[in-house]
Amino acid sequence: MSENIRTVENATCTFCGCVCDDMILTVDLDEKRITRAKNACVLGRAWFSEHKHEERPYALIRGKEASTAEAVEEAAQILAKARFPVTYGLSDTTCEAQRQALAIADLIGSNLDTTTSVCHGPSGIAFEGIGESTMTLGEVKNRADLVIFWGGNPAASHPRLFTRYAVTPKGMYVPNGKKDRTVVLVDVRRTPSVPVADIFIQVKPRSDFEVLWALRALVKGRRVSPSIEQRTGVALATLEDLVNRMKSCQYGVLLFGMGLTMTRGRHFNSGALLALATDLNEYTHFVAKPVRGHGNVTGADNIVSWQTGFPFGVNFSRGYPRFNPGEFTTVDLLSRGEVDAALIIASDPASNFPRAAVEHLRKIPVIVLDPNPTETTQLAHVAFTTATYGINVPGTVYRMDDVPITLRPAFESPYPSDEDVLTAIKNRLRELRLARGGAYGAGATQKVAAPLPSD
Repeated sequence: MSENIRTVENATCTFCGCVCDDMILTVDLDEKRITRAKNACVLGRAWFSEHKHEERPYALIRGKEASTAEAVEEAAQILAKARFPVTYGLSDTTCEAQRQALAIADLIGSNLDTTTSVCHGPSGIAFEGIGESTMTLGEVKNRADLVIFWGGNPAASHPRLFTRYAVTPKGMYVPNGKKDRTVVLVDVRRTPSVPVADIFIQVKPRSDFEVLWALRALVKGRRVSPSIEQRTGVALATLEDLVNRMKSCQYGVLLFGMGLTMTRGRHFNSGALLALATDLNEYTHFVAKPVRGHGNVTGADNIVSWQTGFPFGVNFSRGYPRFNPGEFTTVDLLSRGEVDAALIIASDPASNFPRAAVEHLRKIPVIVLDPNPTETTQLAHVAFTTATYGINVPGTVYRMDDVPITLRPAFESPYPSDEDVLTAIKNRLRELRLARGGAYGAGATQKVAAPLPSD
């Protein structure tokens, strides 16, 4: 092992929405890799160990090696000529880079969308209509005596949500940890998270809304027919017991996942759960929060909402932001074949979008920023190799409870950050706009020198 070792304390893991900021990293500076990640879960350890420096081209244009400056010029020309481009991704990069991407979308009249549209987008819609009784994860740790997980499997996706915040840790008002808490898991099937729960409620697939609405009725003292069991698979007595527990707890929490948002009902499901939390505040203190997946997807929602008033699926083509999921969300735009260029940041839609959307991606010029080769970089017209946020790049990310966290990188990368590349593209687009009299679209190709990140 190399003798050039560095220890980074209070580093941040950006793998999932927990954004744990208590990592102690051991870094081999000669080999530019992390050899140990103390306090990390199994997912975090894999995240840190897999990110090590590997020699790659700074950029590719049509599959041929190019400099970052050449790729910035090519990307700017593509975006300047596009009539209906889309900017997508953003959930695995810093807030500083997200701001630059939003500035580009505003500048060229692009569609702007994040991975929220394919995960907790329904929750974003529900927030606008219902509101949110919210909290921080620190409050959950210190106060919650009833924790309900709905439609998620944190044991597999967010292991430290159990051990650091919501189940086992001892808190100010729950000094005995799990012994002072009741943990309920609601899902359509048994998952690895079930052994953690004191109560497991299995609902029939596609019946979450009915269960939530029945709970709301019982909270308000309304009669619910025993036939609810035939529709939902949950006995009325079970629902009544849960309502009694919710109304009598000191601090209750509803943490919900994509098992609720990406099934029948979608934003109606999220809205029903948020409304249930509001109803319960007439009796006790109750909060609700979505469990987010990507490391900075919450940051993307916050940045886009702050700048536009909407969390995702925003269109700037009229010179002001418009929000219309289904019309301006990326899967729908690509599947209908409406987009003529795409700027993809820290995402791999070619590996998980519907076939029709991926086929259209293959037909249009695609610009990708990513630290690693992906299926999307393989079909890209321009592909930038960028540094990994949190490991190579400092900046800000948001934990799933909307708490901003400052990143402490482990080692430097020779590649530019997403923020550097996006800033260079934005500056070049502004120059092109001035060169053609303030208009974008098919046409101008005049080249003007622009400051670019060095290779």
